[in-house]
Amino acid sequence: MDRLILVVLSMAVLGAASVEDRPCVPLKFTHDSVVCVCNATYCDTVPEIPPPASDGATVVTSSRDGQRFAVSSAQWTTESRADNRLTPTRIEIFTSTRRQQVFGFGGAVTDAAGINIARLPAAAQDHLLESYYGPSGIRYTVARVPIGGCDFSTRPYTYADEADSSLANFSLTREDEDYKLPYLRRALNLTAGAVRVYASPWSAPAWMKSNNKLTGAGQLKKEYYQTWADYFLKFLEAYDAAGVPMWGLTAQNEPLDGWIPGFTFNCMGWRAETQGAWIRDHLGPTLRRSRYNATKLMILDDQRVMLPAWPDNLLADAETAGYVDGIAVHWYADDFIPASVLTTTHEHHPDKFLLSTEACEGSLPWQLEKVALGSWRRAETYATDIIRDLNHWVTGWVDWNIALDMNGGPNWVANFVDSPVIVDAELHRFYKQPMFYALGHFARFMPPDSTVLGVGETDQGDVLTVAALTPDGLLVATLLNKAEHETEVTVSDPARGHLDLTLPAKSLTTVQWLYKPA
Repeated sequence: MDRLILVVLSMAVLGAASVEDRPCVPLKFTHDSVVCVCNATYCDTVPEIPPPASDGATVVTSSRDGQRFAVSSAQWTTESRADNRLTPTRIEIFTSTRRQQVFGFGGAVTDAAGINIARLPAAAQDHLLESYYGPSGIRYTVARVPIGGCDFSTRPYTYADEADSSLANFSLTREDEDYKLPYLRRALNLTAGAVRVYASPWSAPAWMKSNNKLTGAGQLKKEYYQTWADYFLKFLEAYDAAGVPMWGLTAQNEPLDGWIPGFTFNCMGWRAETQGAWIRDHLGPTLRRSRYNATKLMILDDQRVMLPAWPDNLLADAETAGYVDGIAVHWYADDFIPASVLTTTHEHHPDKFLLSTEACEGSLPWQLEKVALGSWRRAETYATDIIRDLNHWVTGWVDWNIALDMNGGPNWVANFVDSPVIVDAELHRFYKQPMFYALGHFARFMPPDSTVLGVGETDQGDVLTVAALTPDGLLVATLLNKAEHETEVTVSDPARGHLDLTLPAKSLTTVQWLYKPA
């Protein structure tokens, strides 16, 4: 009998878990950890997290060995460890050092994501969306949506494929109606409207571009600068009318791609100076004059290698800078560019927020296995990047597709990648990857308006740490242990003392305790 069926039956008979507290049903593929299996009748939940005792802390752990949000507790002490043979890693939390506020965490609702969700039975769809956005899930609060098609569509398209400067034929497509809008609306419903949705364009219609194509090296023709700004406004109006108002926009997804001859999927090239002029003279005034004048506008939406030069050049014009709210960054070159460039960018432009707007595993040419079911290494890579981003002034972290199929698609140019949720349509179920739980350690425990705090040393050998103060008055520290062995750590809060913890090998641990002024 299917292991999932056995677990569900045993829980029904024994009352082993409530609806609010359902454990993972693990399944091992070929990688170093497990996925958690969900179907129409069962899906694991984040357990109820008890409030920390006044003299203690709540500890939540996920690990390569299969723990998923395992809850325990620890006690504060004013004395150092009695066993002097232990030399724990010491992590000091500076509660008086207040840094950026957190916007939140989330993922992208692409055509591919919607197609895969739609392939599941209705009850399984509910479980998937609840897992991301619901109160028993990891509580995503940010969502990205493409403006028109992208590579994670089944065809290349825009909302005005026929040449017409008046945009009289502008129209949303079946992809919006069937695969994007329904799931965005459900996410908003699950969160009482608390999801910040932002949109990004991959390409203007081919007739507006220098190469008359959606792909390859092509830029927006100057005679269509205002038409393209009007296109943005029509998109905002259409999505608003469909029940999905936009919190924000990025001016262009990966503007460097549109300078690459033969680039295979939807793209459009900008230089910082030309995009700045377009924002100053067209997009900015068009938004400002409209009822969407509070929509957040982000620039860059590309790799760290372009920091700080791209925003420095674009924002050098004060009028342009007045229309720009934030700087969006992607993660694909993070192994080669240090996170310190984020801090440099923040120091140059302290009034512009930084937001990490796209990440996925399996995208690099040498990653021949696009979907790695049960890979803890990929969860660790996610957690490493999130911690370093937050410690360098980034306000949130947004994953790429929220759901893909067993091949990492669909994708009209076969640009397959991995996802925290993989849909097995043949078996009418989906798998929550270790990446899903890594994201949950931040999305669930560091809600919007949390304030990132100073930490003595954020990278100490195999242990990485980030800390924050939540709006509810909880101090939260998330610790990643990359070592192949247990690691002893001592967390220090000047108002509390010392908290001694043992981090399992290859694990992610979130610690919560009540804030007390020093």
